[in-house]
Amino acid sequence: MTPLWTGEAVAAATGGALSAPFEVDGVAFDSREIVGGELFVAMRGAEADGHRFVASAAERGAAGFIVEQAVAQPHVLVGDSFVALEKLGVAARARTDATVIGVTGSVGKTGTKEALRLAFERIAPDATHASVKSYNNHTGVPLSLSRMPAATRFGVFEMGMNHAGEIAALTRMVRPHVAVVTWVGGSHVEHFADGEVGIARAKAEIFEGVEPGGWAVWPYDNAHAAILKAAIEKAGLQSLSFGWSADADVHVLRADIGAAGTELVADVAGEEVHCRIGMAGRHWVSNALAVLAAVKAAGGDLAEAGLALAGLTGLPGRGARHSLPVAGGEAVLIDESYNANPVSMAAALAVLRDVPAKRRIAVLGAMRELGRETQAMHEALGAPIAEAGISELALVGPEMLALKLDGAVHLPDAAAATAWTRAILQEGDVLLVKGSNSVGLGGLVAELRRSA
Repeated sequence: MTPLWTGEAVAAATGGALSAPFEVDGVAFDSREIVGGELFVAMRGAEADGHRFVASAAERGAAGFIVEQAVAQPHVLVGDSFVALEKLGVAARARTDATVIGVTGSVGKTGTKEALRLAFERIAPDATHASVKSYNNHTGVPLSLSRMPAATRFGVFEMGMNHAGEIAALTRMVRPHVAVVTWVGGSHVEHFADGEVGIARAKAEIFEGVEPGGWAVWPYDNAHAAILKAAIEKAGLQSLSFGWSADADVHVLRADIGAAGTELVADVAGEEVHCRIGMAGRHWVSNALAVLAAVKAAGGDLAEAGLALAGLTGLPGRGARHSLPVAGGEAVLIDESYNANPVSMAAALAVLRDVPAKRRIAVLGAMRELGRETQAMHEALGAPIAEAGISELALVGPEMLALKLDGAVHLPDAAAATAWTRAILQEGDVLLVKGSNSVGLGGLVAELRRSA
């Protein structure tokens, strides 16, 4: 079996000094992810120094190390381990002939990335590589790149940002052939003085790193589409827009949206595609159109992409559904606990609205990083909440105090929300849990599932 990296290749990529030969089949900078045979990158962080975990990583089976100070194990000695990881990612990208797809957006980027991964795995089962989890920042992207085998045919990478300029740096590492913007909305708006306009410009940075002759895939129906289109034209890229409008290059011909999924007929640049989307909600129709457009741009098989969409199930924290035993039967949990912004919150509430239930219950956590828009955006949740037909509602976190609704319970934290939920849940209920990750509602989900 061909190793992912040899010690010699790591040293050449990073400019470091090799102490002894080694071969690895993975890369990690968290010692808890070591299962045997990986390269452990010991990085210094604000809260922990990875060099403290070299011995632990070795005990767990790490086969090689990138370090800033010599250790007993086979290693490559570098001046800065984070810079070395970036160089390793760049080298991994340079050595492959893969078709690379980059994905960003205010909402939907992880789900779209996962759907693209499934689609390309159907086309090239043993030669598709993708970011795991939400490894989409300044450390996650080079880590994901460094894990890409040289023989990869399709690579799919997610890119996120909190500030302007971050995606520009990431896209120049990834160098995608196809760049996808799923949507532009108000996430992280506190970091942008010009609001969503600034966010749109930051998301459009992904087009700056696209390989010559590459493709841009973008949401035609978005309020900031003109900003995206201008960036695409400046970069000289080929373009595929997607959306509900018939003027989009990839658009809906028919969408029968149900409680558990959607039957979709789409026009993909003149080709009619019939498929089922295994995820519920109107927002997933938009994601599916983005997937079909990206597969088309990458030269992939649209039929296989359609089958991948049908096989997509809920992602942890992003729509996964679980049965919970309660007195007299079961309740259903819709886990949207990973994160929240105004767009994704409204989309999740629309899904809850369409699910058959004796009672619809929601535990909604605060939305963070909204800056001066915090109060107004929380107040605006009143309309989608009312439309969802919710019987029992808990609002968690101080920001949610801006939302004054009759019958709603305001709770201080996830622990209080867990106690409230356990006390109220009954047979036949459908429970939606959603909030910004920092609110900690993932812990509520874990507790409910642990007792299931």
